[in-house]
Amino acid sequence: MDSIAEVLAEVRKIEIRARGMVREEFGGEYHSSFKGQGIDFKDLREYVHGDEVRSIDWNTTARTGLPHVKQFVEERELTVYLAVDISASGDYGSIHHSKRRTAANACAVFAFSAAQNGDKIGLVLFSDRVEKVVPPRKGTAHCLRLLREILYHQPSSPGSDPSAALDFLLDRHHRHALLLLVSDFLCDDFSRPMKCAAKKHDLVAVQVTDPAESELPDAGRVRLRDPETGEGRIVNTSNPTVRTAYKLARERWQSQLESTFRRAGVDRIEISTDPAKSLAPALHAFFQRRHGAH
Repeated sequence: MDSIAEVLAEVRKIEIRARGMVREEFGGEYHSSFKGQGIDFKDLREYVHGDEVRSIDWNTTARTGLPHVKQFVEERELTVYLAVDISASGDYGSIHHSKRRTAANACAVFAFSAAQNGDKIGLVLFSDRVEKVVPPRKGTAHCLRLLREILYHQPSSPGSDPSAALDFLLDRHHRHALLLLVSDFLCDDFSRPMKCAAKKHDLVAVQVTDPAESELPDAGRVRLRDPETGEGRIVNTSNPTVRTAYKLARERWQSQLESTFRRAGVDRIEISTDPAKSLAPALHAFFQRRHGAH
């Protein structure tokens, strides 16, 4: 167990990096990509040439004898939920950081972007059940609390099921929100609640990957163990047929996962534990797609 000082130092490192990225790169992109609840009526003013005729308030016009138009302002405030998978597979990292630490880095960028924009941010940590819920609040101090929870909350179960988080949010949060579903998605089918959540909310899937999961290294006979089920087997990774079969199976699984997201109308961001694959390009590509779609 890490000491309190080590926990705070780790959170501080992520905070400094994320706030720098928000300030220099992503704050504006977040603002233009995610909208609030809609528009609110603000005021009435006299009609001037060029105003939209459809905005004329006919009751006020009839009462005053002068044409008046309604003025509206966009309601910017948005509720953001980080739904983060903290199952046992998140502790894996073949190069440097674990998948959970990588997820925390991405969550930090979105959390501090939301805080800068005046949005509320909440947290749902899940394994194959909802492990912890932190209600939405505003502010930097709240973001730091969420980071601490993402990094160090210990789950009661090793398994993973995004359906648990999605069903919880569908049941508890009825207004439109931005949901960031952060997981490696090494789990059973969760397409039904995902489709329901995507219809009601703005749902974005953040897939956390590790390079060692894409293909097996040539390392002889090794024992592989599933951290979530505990099941293990001996695999001869020096056999090229075994390595090829594994790679093809992984590619099929990835293709099916991406197809599931597309059918549900869910955007996907892929982030990697590989330090050579920076977080920034993945986020830039995502925001560019959002801008293109709008």
